[in-house]
Amino acid sequence: MRRAERGLGAVAAIALLVLLASAAAALLRLGQSSQAALAQDLQGERASLAARAGIDWGLYQALKGSWTTCAGASQTLDLVADTGMRVTVSCSSSSFNEGESVPGTPQVLRVYTLDAVACNASAACPDAAAATGAVYVERRRQVQATN
Repeated sequence: MRRAERGLGAVAAIALLVLLASAAAALLRLGQSSQAALAQDLQGERASLAARAGIDWGLYQALKGSWTTCAGASQTLDLVADTGMRVTVSCSSSSFNEGESVPGTPQVLRVYTLDAVACNASAACPDAAAATGAVYVERRRQVQATN
């Protein structure tokens, strides 16, 4: 007389279901972390472009606009509506004598140093308080120009 074996198929099915569920959970977690990294990357690129726009704006102000002396001038640009970023642009300048424009008259050369910091903080950039958060993004650009 043969004894019927029961329950082995049910145990194998449960083990297979547990294995498939853990694989699905791992894939879900991988997808979520990839999505978060992509969003952070996008924010970083937006901040980089906003800093570049701040440098362009600052160069215009220093060379053609209202910052002709540029003595410690600073302004925060609010680009939140377009990019979600704020940009703090600061400027400093130094004058140097560079040769002569005509004999006996020194030619004055002005060197402007512009610094633009873009971030997604609610206040001016850089924001040390917001820098501890996981969603804070900040990019800095600096340029020197002569006139």
